[in-house]
Amino acid sequence: MRWNELGKFIIIALAIIGGFCVYIQPLSNSIKQGLDLQGGTHVVLQAVDTPELKVDDDAVNRSVKIIERRVNELGLTEPVIQRQGKDRIIVELPGVKDPEKAIAMLGRTAMLNFKDMDGNTVLTGSDLKDARAQIINGGQAVVALEFNEEGGKKFANLTARNIGRQIAIVLDGDVLTAPVVQEAITGGHAQISGSHSVEEAEHLAILLRSGSLPVKIEVLENRTVGPTLGQDSKEASMKAFGIGVAGVFVFMLLFYRLAGVVADVALLLYVMLLLLVMRYLGAVLTLPGIAGIILSVGMAVDANVLIFERFKEEIRHGKTLRSAMDAGFGRAIITIFDSNITTLMAAAVLFYLGTGPIRGFAVTLALGVVLSMFTAVTVTKYLLRFLIYSKLTENPIMYGTSTSKFNTTKEVQK
Repeated sequence: MRWNELGKFIIIALAIIGGFCVYIQPLSNSIKQGLDLQGGTHVVLQAVDTPELKVDDDAVNRSVKIIERRVNELGLTEPVIQRQGKDRIIVELPGVKDPEKAIAMLGRTAMLNFKDMDGNTVLTGSDLKDARAQIINGGQAVVALEFNEEGGKKFANLTARNIGRQIAIVLDGDVLTAPVVQEAITGGHAQISGSHSVEEAEHLAILLRSGSLPVKIEVLENRTVGPTLGQDSKEASMKAFGIGVAGVFVFMLLFYRLAGVVADVALLLYVMLLLLVMRYLGAVLTLPGIAGIILSVGMAVDANVLIFERFKEEIRHGKTLRSAMDAGFGRAIITIFDSNITTLMAAAVLFYLGTGPIRGFAVTLALGVVLSMFTAVTVTKYLLRFLIYSKLTENPIMYGTSTSKFNTTKEVQK
């Protein structure tokens, strides 16, 4: 027995097993969760024609961008905003605390106008540079406006021409406030009063900063997933994942013995690498994503099965364990590569044509395929090489084959 190779195998195997036990929980908890796991709101918005504005492709695309800015301003974790079909927009808000207010903000057109007493619009939201909620004397919440250079000039002219008269600040057709101008206001700054709370002022400021929607938006569907339901789904999926992995472990040990031990150790590393890459990429874990991980675990073992069956076949032809291992890996790699390429093509189609959770499934599946190829052709190979070179046992039965070299030789002679 060669203790050097055996020592390498034991050290690497123990390091992988120890790392899995220590880091698997923190890694899984650090990955951001989707709507179906942590609860939240799923909203379907539809752009509708009005006598003034008609829905077209450009208007819907601009609406998606504006809604994205509004949702990002709310500080929600990993929202999903995407276009669906000709005139619909899908919005998923995981962990949203007040879905009604969030939905009201999403669909609000936010058309801001400054009008004189004659009803003429002098400034619009396009003249704004910034809008921020502030608290002024007496604890009143206001929205402080800052105009761009052109807007500042327009506002100065508007106030200079209307001293002693009212100017109306109108949002979506509703007059927010109509102050009387005391003097010309220069410097490109103004305030909107009338907010009942700081939160209301902040929401108004978000609307104004993000810009106005180019078309009218209506809420077509609103579905809320409660945190409890999300937690139940998470626990059920993790239980299924645990059972699936345990079943794979037992299968590999029963059918491939020492080679199965190698495959199981490589599988632990594969799961850690997959979670680590998902965390690094900022991927969002959903129920279909967990299904993709479970499926990819099976595919990772499938690569090992192909290698080990080739390995056993070479042993049956009378080769030594070393030469059988090298030939088995060499012949199986082409088959593994071909099968994984077709799976990657399917994942690419799902990602390109799918939406939301389907894309999450495609991403986890594709990552799993790539990482499974890596662990199969590198980690499994070198661990098995260390084990065989250590001469812990040279009995082929301990590697999953029941045919000795002597019996195999007789069969070949026949």
